[in-house]
Amino acid sequence: MSDSTLWWVLAGFTVALELFTGTFYLLMLAVGLAAGALAAHAGLGLAGQLSVAAFVGSAAVVTCYVIKKRRPADPSVRAMRSVNLDVGEILQIDEWNVDGTASVKYRGAQWTVIHRPGNPPTPGAYRIAELVGSRLLVDKV
Repeated sequence: MSDSTLWWVLAGFTVALELFTGTFYLLMLAVGLAAGALAAHAGLGLAGQLSVAAFVGSAAVVTCYVIKKRRPADPSVRAMRSVNLDVGEILQIDEWNVDGTASVKYRGAQWTVIHRPGNPPTPGAYRIAELVGSRLLVDKV
């Protein structure tokens, strides 16, 4: 079996493995293996093929990682109104506890309310931003 055939088989195996696991990084490594196959077709020796495959695969993985980190993160599912109908509702909080929580009656039950870090807890109207466990995370209106 020629070197290029081995590279193509490895690239195909990596693509198949990526389809089972769903990780995009394996696909980038398959691009590196395909580059190794092209290097074998170009007549480079084994050291050159390995160098090309390693460089292209590593560069593809690093590029995908950098692009993914620069993109803003998806909002928390707990903060989506389509998932939790409490998000966006207004609460009146009259008094905050020393530990930064408050207790309010909402939908016929007592709820513990926490405020978003960095905002001072003051009495007034608050909008529910997210459900964190059994607590309501609120923002000042």
